[in-house]
Amino acid sequence: MKAKIFSIAIISLLFISCKKDKSIVVTTDEYHAAIDNVTQIMIHDIFSPPVASRIFVYPNIAAYEIMAQNSKTYISLQNQLNGLDSIPKLDLKSGVNQPLAALVAHMELSKQLVFSEEIVDKFRDSLYQKWTDENEEEFIVSKEYGLKVAERIKKWMAKDNYKETRTMSKFSVYANQPGRWQPTPPAYMDAVEPHWGEIRTLVLDSAAQFKPILAFAFSLDKKSPFFKEVQEVYDISKEMVKKGDNSEEIKIAQFWDCNPYVSVSQGHMMFAKKKITPGAHWIGIVKIASKKSNADFAKTVFAYTKTSIGIFEGFISCWDQKFKSNVVRPETVINQNIDENWKPLLQTPPFPEYTSGHSVVSTCSAIVLTSVFGDNFSYIDDTELQFGLPKRNFGSFNAAAQEAAMSRLYGGIHYRAAIVNGIDHGKTIGNFIVEKLKMIKE
Repeated sequence: MKAKIFSIAIISLLFISCKKDKSIVVTTDEYHAAIDNVTQIMIHDIFSPPVASRIFVYPNIAAYEIMAQNSKTYISLQNQLNGLDSIPKLDLKSGVNQPLAALVAHMELSKQLVFSEEIVDKFRDSLYQKWTDENEEEFIVSKEYGLKVAERIKKWMAKDNYKETRTMSKFSVYANQPGRWQPTPPAYMDAVEPHWGEIRTLVLDSAAQFKPILAFAFSLDKKSPFFKEVQEVYDISKEMVKKGDNSEEIKIAQFWDCNPYVSVSQGHMMFAKKKITPGAHWIGIVKIASKKSNADFAKTVFAYTKTSIGIFEGFISCWDQKFKSNVVRPETVINQNIDENWKPLLQTPPFPEYTSGHSVVSTCSAIVLTSVFGDNFSYIDDTELQFGLPKRNFGSFNAAAQEAAMSRLYGGIHYRAAIVNGIDHGKTIGNFIVEKLKMIKE
């Protein structure tokens, strides 16, 4: 009897030992969940679209750099991104679990970039406890390496001029300059991120490397190119009203609204409806494409990283042009010269009109995603379900980008020229990123 009990004890110890020695498996779902968690925090904290792009890009780069170490497939971004020279080298004999270290670095940098740090902590601590239970020794060494990389990326990130732009002056508005941007109802907010063009780019040599063609000159002459575009915005909105709420144009505009802060007035009260940013919508599409293609952990991180770089560069270049061209929004011109009671379907965002940020960023994102997953990649976009909007089907990333761009005309917040030229602007940036960044070994 004693011998039997002894044998059972030995078997139990061997089982526990084997369990403890088993390497931790970090899943793609856990990486998706980490990004989803940050997206929800960004909604909660109400980050503007340009700032949100910064919150996405640096944690993804940190994770990617870890996965690229000693990889047979992926190439490090060191000396490819402006100012990024090196990260701590990974010793293959150290026992570091690279996916685990990558996710640790992602969470650590995400925490540095948001206000609601406690939400990141809660998500992180649940994973830390799980990994400790599975293999404490492997978790500790992997965590240490992940934190070292995060610290290195943090120092590089701190030199991107973001901190300096926090103390720069507000955008000046002069009422006696017709054709220039004016704050719009209902909140009449100050212009958002007027100095974003001064943020350090990652792949472009500067925000002004690629410029769209000049916007139409402001004119109230009904035969002028500018006023014809104003009239088109007004006429399209009237036609949409005639069709009713079930019109395809209204559905498209609402699906791609992606306004992180919509002011709602009820009597003497004003409150905000919060949604994801345009960049967050495309980050959501990365998740959809990664899952549909059964991408492994490394490819998933690669897809998020390359796309977030495109989004980041797109916003810097677009915002630089917005505040240089300083074009007035349709709502202002229509209210003053056509119909004082007219309202756009979507709430006008608080920054100048030209070019369309949706057009630039969506087109750039689509080109980058096509380089990762291939052309004619069909998918079902369920990103907006959380906001009560139905799924939409797309035959390719480029088809989605075209729809996203046109949604701004249907929404009444952009002229056609800002959309068409914004698409071309986004194509130029996207193609440049795909051509310049060498992330896959041949």
